[in-house]
Amino acid sequence: MACAWLPDWPVVSDGSNPDGALPSAVVAGGKVVACSVAARAVGVRRGMRLRQATSRAPGLEVIARDVEGEMRYFEPVLQRLEAEVAPRWELIRPGLVVLPARGPSRYFGGEQALADRVVASIACAGHTAQAGVADTVFAAALAARRRVLVAEGRTREFLAPYPVGILGRARLAELLVRLGLSTVGDFAAMPGDRVLERFGVDGEAAHRTARGLEARGLSTREPGEDLTAACVFEPAEVRVEPVAFAAKQLALELHERLTAAGAVCARVEVALTLADGRRLTRLWRHEGRLSELAVAERVRWQLTAWQESGALTPQTDGRDGVEGIVRLAVRPEALSAATGRQGLLFGERTASAEMEVAAGRLQAMLGHGAVTRVQLGGGRGPAERTVRVAFGDLPPENGLPGGPWPGRLPAPHPTWVPVQPETARLEDVRGELVGVSARLELSAPPARLTLHGQPAVDVAGWTEPWPALEQWWNASKARRLVRMQIVTANSVAWLVALEGGQWWAEACYG
Repeated sequence: MACAWLPDWPVVSDGSNPDGALPSAVVAGGKVVACSVAARAVGVRRGMRLRQATSRAPGLEVIARDVEGEMRYFEPVLQRLEAEVAPRWELIRPGLVVLPARGPSRYFGGEQALADRVVASIACAGHTAQAGVADTVFAAALAARRRVLVAEGRTREFLAPYPVGILGRARLAELLVRLGLSTVGDFAAMPGDRVLERFGVDGEAAHRTARGLEARGLSTREPGEDLTAACVFEPAEVRVEPVAFAAKQLALELHERLTAAGAVCARVEVALTLADGRRLTRLWRHEGRLSELAVAERVRWQLTAWQESGALTPQTDGRDGVEGIVRLAVRPEALSAATGRQGLLFGERTASAEMEVAAGRLQAMLGHGAVTRVQLGGGRGPAERTVRVAFGDLPPENGLPGGPWPGRLPAPHPTWVPVQPETARLEDVRGELVGVSARLELSAPPARLTLHGQPAVDVAGWTEPWPALEQWWNASKARRLVRMQIVTANSVAWLVALEGGQWWAEACYG
């Protein structure tokens, strides 16, 4: 397998720091998923908590991860690779793709020539890339990071010095280290039957990877059996949103067919048939097993990327262009037997998988929007920073938390936010309402805070007020308010806001 890797792609695709000269990091779930060269130079690392990263780089630019944006930006690179090197590249994630190397290497005159062609093609697209070759997808990705061409049959030897943590199974790696097996080579030397006996099928898959084999063996699918899930649109659908919605149902149908066949897939082909007769395809690969949610997400990312790149625009060829999508199909590839899950030696929780199943059942009974998850959103106030998204859906594209949002609430964030702000009264020592001037100066020091329906509490401390001016260009939606943080004598911190002469309690810090 040949692999092309574009370093720091989540940072590069953001566009604000393409050369990595400024310290920046892409964050998801409170952890760094990618960082620029300048950020690494001061100690920021992938997997680091955001608080630790900002302590090492005080001027760090924090970017919220946008996988759809990464895919849109990567699509032109992938199209160039398909046109100049070979078709049917397998997309692991934006910035990392693989290709069966045997045929292309013969065509270009060897693996080194193939790697050089890949790097040169991506360079013509304006990006830096590294290429590597090995027997498996996993090893090829590691080889690309080191710009290495691993000879056929030498993949196990290449992987041997790596620590067991590189296999991507944290609990298994922790246990192996405690057993004295600290490297991939040590783990690979264990007998396969003993590994299956002690660590289950997931451990066996990791053991195959360590031995330089693909993690999953071949499926025993019946010849001629077609597991493709497809949807036809009549008339042709010109909007991407209904097609993306249909992709969720196709993902469910695909997994029902796989379950009936006793198989799972590590790769899916997304295929669109357009009204003008063209057919667009893309392969998505996952080093493991693609869940129903993972399939639906990848189809949505791909649809968005095709739309942004103009691939869905009809090609007229001198005739009237016919617009729209007439068919969407999802076909599983790289099938393996569905052997189920078995816990590790000292047990393993499967909360994520169980949660997906439970949420799906509740949505079937109560409706799609009845089960939601909390997502960090964009905005200045505490209520705007929390967005509820239907389980299985991607967050809305607008309101990204990484936006500039001047006047937004600084960290740490409140622990309690009411559904609607509560009325409040902030008084000075004379009992008069505290006001804020256009220069953000208090009319008097705050002395007492009264919340709706509660007795007044003395104020022990406060911050200087800061403004929030929203949609000033739209007279009907414009808002101007100021916020303050207040600490009362009973050691409770509040976020209060003054708008239109009325104080409001927006949140509590506990």
